[in-house]
Amino acid sequence: MTKRTKINIVLLICVILLILIPFVFVKGEYGGSDDQGTAQIKKFAPNYKVWARPVWTPPSGEIESLLFTLQGSLGTGVICYLIGVAHGKKKALQNKDKHRSSK
Repeated sequence: MTKRTKINIVLLICVILLILIPFVFVKGEYGGSDDQGTAQIKKFAPNYKVWARPVWTPPSGEIESLLFTLQGSLGTGVICYLIGVAHGKKKALQNKDKHRSSK
């Protein structure tokens, strides 16, 4: 096994542990920050009146989750694309420098 393969395996194990450890050791409910924020507002300012309403509310929780996942996936795609472009530019520059130095 190459050194790079070993590093990749160790990183993969770390990612799996980071995902599984909270499910094993954290007891309680997993709620969103919106729920926690609303609870705090109700606790400290019970007379607070909401002044903003959503333009559109998804018809169900499943649709809301789908849209949230889609948004995250698109964002990840854009970030990965930009990283790939930067990597390609760097590699092209290195190849150009190698070509110049070989002359």
